[in-house]
Amino acid sequence: MRALYGAVRLAFQRRVTDCAGAGISCSGGGQAVQNPRAADQPPEISSSPAVNQVTTQMLQLHYFPGNASMAPHILLEELGVPFELKLVDRANNAHKSPEYLVLNPNGLIPVLVDGSGSAELVLYESAAICLHLADTHPQAQLAPPLGSSERAQFYKWLMWLTNTLQAALIVYFYPERWADEASAVAQVKAHAQSRVGGLLDQLEAQLAAHGQPWLLGERYTAVDPYALMLCRWTRGFERPARSLPRLSVYLQRMLARPAVVRAFEREGLAQPWV
Repeated sequence: MRALYGAVRLAFQRRVTDCAGAGISCSGGGQAVQNPRAADQPPEISSSPAVNQVTTQMLQLHYFPGNASMAPHILLEELGVPFELKLVDRANNAHKSPEYLVLNPNGLIPVLVDGSGSAELVLYESAAICLHLADTHPQAQLAPPLGSSERAQFYKWLMWLTNTLQAALIVYFYPERWADEASAVAQVKAHAQSRVGGLLDQLEAQLAAHGQPWLLGERYTAVDPYALMLCRWTRGFERPARSLPRLSVYLQRMLARPAVVRAFEREGLAQPWV
């Protein structure tokens, strides 16, 4: 049985490699847009089927280039485990299709399908997916040990990124949701951009406080891809994340990681990346 398992695993790895080389389901093949539209981003490409049926792959990430799926995608690349990318074509409203709503009734991207356990797990919410990947691959040390003060800081920053910074970005990219009249949209957007600017200052201060290479200090964790993803969404702002001195160095350090480069290239994102 062990030999059979090894053969099946090797065949799966070859299939994923061949798929990536052929550009089938493994590459976005599109271009980035100036406006990432946060957790419900507008289309950058429309070159693949809307939603594919869940297969027996061990890990399958339903994604869209530059979307909130970016942080989980980077983590999967960091882990070096076999996984499959499934493009959800937002140009055709695939994220609102009946098939996709079975996976995520909110109609948002991403979704992770994990078939590695006794029962298939379907998980949505980017932060939850990042936590799951870190916890199920402890050897990668993408999260501090449970019960440690470092783990508490990890939780704090991950929740801050998703509940505070990402939430403010969503207001910026969807101001019409917070305005009763069209005349108020511009004001809502301006206030949101100001709010995001103050939050970027908090990230800058965190990096300055410890003087270490990563957001939590000397160790790279799952919060770093999440921070990169959100900072990238500010690239069209009057004061983007890259304009802050310590954040600029931090973002360039992130972009130097091979896993980040692979994720961005597989999603077909155009330069500049931040």
